[in-house]
Amino acid sequence: LMDDAGQNLVHRFAVRFDKNVQIKDLMHVGDGLVGYAALHKEAVLVPDVSKDPRYVMLNPESRSELCVPLILKDRVIGVLDLEHTRRGYFTDFHKRTLTTLAGQVAVAIENARLYQRIQQQEQRLERDLGRAREIQFHLLPACCPTLKNAQLAARYAPALAIGGDLYDFLNYSGDVLGIAVGDVSGKGAPAALFGALASGMLRSTVTSEPSAAEMLAALNLALAERSLESNFICLLYVLWDDALRTLQVANSGFPRPLFCHQGEISVVEATGLPLGLFDDAQYDELTLSAAPGDVFVFFSDGILDAAGPDGEQFGRARLERLVAQTWDASAEEIADAILAAVNQHSVG
Repeated sequence: LMDDAGQNLVHRFAVRFDKNVQIKDLMHVGDGLVGYAALHKEAVLVPDVSKDPRYVMLNPESRSELCVPLILKDRVIGVLDLEHTRRGYFTDFHKRTLTTLAGQVAVAIENARLYQRIQQQEQRLERDLGRAREIQFHLLPACCPTLKNAQLAARYAPALAIGGDLYDFLNYSGDVLGIAVGDVSGKGAPAALFGALASGMLRSTVTSEPSAAEMLAALNLALAERSLESNFICLLYVLWDDALRTLQVANSGFPRPLFCHQGEISVVEATGLPLGLFDDAQYDELTLSAAPGDVFVFFSDGILDAAGPDGEQFGRARLERLVAQTWDASAEEIADAILAAVNQHSVG
């Protein structure tokens, strides 16, 4: 087979009287009968090798030889070489037959090489994605904050190895906690990288303790300055005042959250343009008062868009019914119930 440089033929496989033979041999292109066949891209039939000046003796028993180049798209990838202990053994019939076979062998070898290359690339990609997944989960909060007047629970299950959804808890002074839940356009590694960028911006901006709307405006301006074509982020940002039990909500294209009071479901009508598309976008904010037992549910469109075997999406109506049925459970139990229902609906 031809080496990568296209200068030498390296022996790869031989059979001698039905037994494999190990031959450590390297032939320069142009040398010997094998090298001549490779250089001139033509079959070489020699009835008596002792009378051919091109012959290089490697096997003292050889008397006749047939060398057929393995050609793929006008490129020689190797040589098929047959030798016999009898003079004049090979004929034009052998030459025609081997030439036909050589074309099929060349395709098979190239396909095997491509498969091996793709397999190696896939293995490397899987290792990289596995490492990226591990890093992404380390970037997410290790656990939910413990509050006096509220329970928090979070679940994260990317559709692929890594994804563009994100969430974070950001500390303010006093009893105020910032909560960010976001979804980057696209999926996979590009979305995860863009999400990591947004997470870093969130943490650098929170030091000034902005309101919910001010946080979105600041993030939008920062992302617009680093505009990437077709990339944007939908983000829900809320401030929970644990002493006053109030929730300040601002939204930039994220699914509108649910508010459940005594089993009655309502939608928090906070909307806005996604971040990173328009540098002059403005964001409104709503303030809600909560009573003991009230439930807020923030969720990405991955929940709503999860499709079953028949293509039917999980949808907002199913989510609302589920929250209405489980509102008096703990935050952990509600989060688990939602994820379990989505997994059951999509059947994997």
